[in-house]
Order: sequence, then C-alpha cells, then structure tokens
Amino acid sequence: MSAFRPFFLLGTLYAPLLIGAWLGAGFGWWSGPVGDMPGALWHGHEMIFGFSSAIILGIVLTALPSWAGTEEIHGARLALLVAAWLAGRLAFWALPLLPATVAAVADCLLFPLVFATLAPQLLQVENRLYLLLLPVLAAFFAANLAFHLGIGAGNPAFATIALHGGVYTILTLYVLKGGVLTPVFTGNALREKGRGEQAPFRMGLDVTAVGLVVALAALDLTGAPARWVGLTALACTLVHAWRVGRWQGWRVADVPLLLVMHLGFVWLILAFALKALAALTGLVPDTMWLHAFTVGSLGMMMLGLMTRVSLRHTGRPLKLPAAMRVACALVFTAAIARLALSMPDLRPAAITVAAILWAAAFVIYVSRFGSLLAVPSLPRKNGVLNK
Repeated sequence: MSAFRPFFLLGTLYAPLLIGAWLGAGFGWWSGPVGDMPGALWHGHEMIFGFSSAIILGIVLTALPSWAGTEEIHGARLALLVAAWLAGRLAFWALPLLPATVAAVADCLLFPLVFATLAPQLLQVENRLYLLLLPVLAAFFAANLAFHLGIGAGNPAFATIALHGGVYTILTLYVLKGGVLTPVFTGNALREKGRGEQAPFRMGLDVTAVGLVVALAALDLTGAPARWVGLTALACTLVHAWRVGRWQGWRVADVPLLLVMHLGFVWLILAFALKALAALTGLVPDTMWLHAFTVGSLGMMMLGLMTRVSLRHTGRPLKLPAAMRVACALVFTAAIARLALSMPDLRPAAITVAAILWAAAFVIYVSRFGSLLAVPSLPRKNGVLNK
C-alpha cells in the first residue's frame, strides 16, 4: 500500500468533520473540543498539523520513490506513521482529559518518526537538494512543540506565533516542491501538445524565491518592524510573479489538472501582495494573506496534486474528473468568500459560506476517490502504470 492511500483518505475525511466542529463552536452549539482553548487555536492547529500534515505526507511519501529514487514506505513502517497521525488527533482532542505532557508527546511524535524514516534514505540520494526536506520536517516538529509549550504556559499569543510558524513551513515546502512539480508537468504538456519546451530552471531565481520566503518567515515570526516585513513580502510578490510567469501556465489552460496548479500559484502571489499591503499600509487585515494562501493557494494545489496522484498511482488516465472540477471551483469561490472578511458586515456570512464550500470540495474528493483508495490499482503495462 502506498502512502497516499491512508493519508489522503484520513485527511479528507477529517477536513469536513473539523470544519463542522469549528462552525458548531462558532454558532454556540457547543463549547468546543479542547476545553477553554480559543477556537482559532484548536482550529488552526488541526488544520495545519492534522489535515494538512496528512495530505502533505501522502504526497511527499508517494512522490519520493519516483523523483528521488528512494525506497517506498509501506507495510509496518507506513502503518506506524499512520498510527502516529491518528494518535496525535486523539491526543489533541483529549487534551482536557490527559496530562499536558502526554498529549504533547503523542501529538508531536509524527514528524520525528517521518524524519527518522526518511533521513537514512535521503542521505543516500545523489541529488542533495532532496535533503532540504529534512529541515522542513524539523520545522514542522518545532512549530508543533512550540504550540504545546505556549498552551501549557497559558500563553495563547506564543501559541499563535507557533501556528504561523507551521503555516510558513508549509509555505516553504510549497515553494520548494510545487516550484518543481508545476513547471515539469507543464513542460510535459507543452511538449505533448507541440507548444514548445519547459522553461529551464534558473537556480539563482529559485534560490532567491525560497530564500525570500524564509526571510519573510523569520522577520514576521520575530516581530520585526512592519516596514521590513512589508518590503520583504513585496519582494516575494515580484520574484514569485516572475518565477511563475516563466512557466507559461496560460499555454496549458486547456489542461484542467495543470490549470488548477497554476491557479494555486496565482493565489500564492496574491497572498504575498496582501501581506505587503497589510504591513506597509494597514489597509487590509493581516489575516487576509493567511486565508488567501491556506484556503485558496494551498486548497487548489492540494486538490490538483491529490487528484493527479490518485489517478496516476491507481492506473487511471490523467484527466480531471467533472466532479473534481466542481470541487476546485468550490475552493476557488471559498477563498474569495473568505477574503470578504475584511468587510465587517459580511464577516459571519463569509465565514460560513467559505467553510461550507471548502469542506464540500473535500467531501467531493472522498466521494469520487474514496473507493479507489481502498482497492488495488489497475494492471500495469510493460511495468509502467497506465497513463
């Protein structure tokens, strides 16, 4: 069994349940799942370290054998990682009933296990750039640990910074890996359609793009002056717009699976622009950039890659099903609705509409691919999965 099967299934089942719990608490239907912890904190934690971690691990652990040539993680090792994810969810929701240390250890165990599983393999890989995944895994662990330390110390502000650290870790991985997969897949489509070649990678540009994200994270998380944060976010906007523009996504707009990924990067550029606008002018709230990235950019990219992986690794043709086109449209609309939070009169409706639309998109994924994740792949031809 490949890693995408349990992690995609668990993550996409968990997402709508989590959104339902959050909306229920917001409407006052119940007090929330984690004692007196503010809803924004438990919701943010589980969206990052619960839902997102499952989808990210499903993608990364499935992609590495093909891209880096590592051994596939399956059997007992995969079962251990899945059990650690489940233990983290149970421990987090049982925080009021467990000693804080026990809950924190259970919830923080996943990423050290992934690190210990992958590090020996990545150290043997010829392309040393794959080693960048290791500090990303360490950053996930550090952010989660910092969150629990903040909660344990009764310091919600510190816990919030830790959650932002988790978002920046996802953002860094997004820029690193999405910035490779998207142009490669685009180049394949361009050649297939006789429209040219893939834009060549420019190491200097790619390093600058990732470095600026890391710099933005460092400045923002350490409370640097708003002007510094804003100028760095503006630099991110310009450099990433240049980087993404080179990929010529508009030339494959008729390939829905690729269009979804490119739209994810459009939302990313918008997120950087909103971060710069918030820091330099204060005309928009700082939370707008977070939702542009998490709801719009990350949501679109997740649906695109989950669909691609699910089709490719079960032997189905790489064509975006009609149901998933609807799901992607729902996420796109949800992101727009979430940005309407900047208008106070629309805030309650915007939250509700965005949450329902976003959750519905992942319900559609489960309804379309849930059964495929639980059954064997189609037969291979000449040792290669059918395309």
